[in-house]
Amino acid sequence: MTRVLVWFRNDLRIHDQAILTEALAHNPDIIIPVYCFDDRHFQTTSFGFPKTGQFRAKFLMEAVTDLRNSLQKIGSNLIIRKGLPEKIISDIAVNYQVDLVCFSEEATAEEIKVEKRLKKKLNKANIKIKSVWQSTLYHPSELPYKITNIPDLFTNFRKQVEKESKVYSCLQMPQKLSPIPDIKIGNIPHLQELGLKDYQSNAKSVLNFIGGETEGIKRLNHYFWQKDCLKDYKKTRNGMLGSDYSSKFSPWLALGCLSPRYIYQQVTKYERERIKNDSTYWLIFELLWRDFFRFIAIKYGNQIFYQSGLQNISLPWQENWSIFETWCEGQTGYPLIDANMRELKSTGFMSNRGRQNVASFLTKNLGINWQMGAEWFESLLIDYDVCSNWGNWNYTAGIGNDARGFRYFNIPKQSKDYDYQGDYLRHWLPEISVIRGEKIHEPWKLSSQEQKQFNIQLGVNYPRPMVDFFKSIKHNEQIYLSHS
Repeated sequence: MTRVLVWFRNDLRIHDQAILTEALAHNPDIIIPVYCFDDRHFQTTSFGFPKTGQFRAKFLMEAVTDLRNSLQKIGSNLIIRKGLPEKIISDIAVNYQVDLVCFSEEATAEEIKVEKRLKKKLNKANIKIKSVWQSTLYHPSELPYKITNIPDLFTNFRKQVEKESKVYSCLQMPQKLSPIPDIKIGNIPHLQELGLKDYQSNAKSVLNFIGGETEGIKRLNHYFWQKDCLKDYKKTRNGMLGSDYSSKFSPWLALGCLSPRYIYQQVTKYERERIKNDSTYWLIFELLWRDFFRFIAIKYGNQIFYQSGLQNISLPWQENWSIFETWCEGQTGYPLIDANMRELKSTGFMSNRGRQNVASFLTKNLGINWQMGAEWFESLLIDYDVCSNWGNWNYTAGIGNDARGFRYFNIPKQSKDYDYQGDYLRHWLPEISVIRGEKIHEPWKLSSQEQKQFNIQLGVNYPRPMVDFFKSIKHNEQIYLSHS
């Protein structure tokens, strides 16, 4: 009798599922699917933030619940445990005389360490192991070079991959799995059991994100096929207010509830059946960015987490907690920054345009250690993806994959460009929502008469700018140039 244990990690789906395909290839009599809530994921980061905050934890629990439901529909189930996966998986494998353990490979140190520890335990017990790579659109074997030789600039990576590589077809979804043996199934933990507060929904949230493959596919169908938004994606993707200006697939991609190949397959179907244009290409372009950051993380290893970053530039970053907390709380006096930071803290989400601006402000205007910002995002973001998060922070801090050195975002200009009417600012900053027209972008320019008219007291009910924008840019640029 052949028994295969399938360990789910950040691949919480049954469509295009390589570990189930691998398990079934061995013609097993029994497949034992397992998910383990890793205790380490619910500890604190090096700067003391919850490693997994309540938004992502809620989404994760919903995703695991949905995976269990999907497995039950095809005759199986999902065993749930909480603890250290390397110990729990190996114990189940030994106790139930498993012949093979299948799991998905990850890209970064913490996850790889767990894989190595598990392999060591399974090798001692003479249990076979099969790990598969499935988190990217392009499989590493399809790249035109080894991962260690990947270009450091995205444009060079993209051009070569688009020219020479192909995307594998999605794997078939299993129609039937064998019942699992008599094992205690286990319950999905509550937030309190994970050391987190109860989840509070926020009526101002752009979208009610619900975890799981079912909801991920539903979101894709809504965005592509029902609302027909894909045809305008490139024009609208930099929006900040509303549910459909961008795809919002990232939370489901981060936990593997949606396969990137499935999204690609649906885009090509859309191109055949509706329209092929810059917008359909641009969604694939964004998936390529995601691939790029994942492969760069493998190429550089832990360097992605170092303060000096991928370029190994040592800068005298500040760790002023008072300044950092002002940024976190959205009290900087720059409405675009404050609105985005309040949205993040209240909902666990922030637009891509918002992320670029707040990261630029923290590093280029305030000179605060970018690692603090990266960990704050790790704690709060519902769509936290280790490679994309840390890769993007490297990029914005000027120590990553960017040949342009000290690049910054002009916050007041960005505010007018991407929220011209000020609707996003009014949505998240009630204390200045009465300011009419484009003056809301720069309330510090209001005359005393206008402040009286709008009942605004700068420094009282809305903060004055914590730094002079261009003076702070010039100051931090001089520091950057003198150290790079």
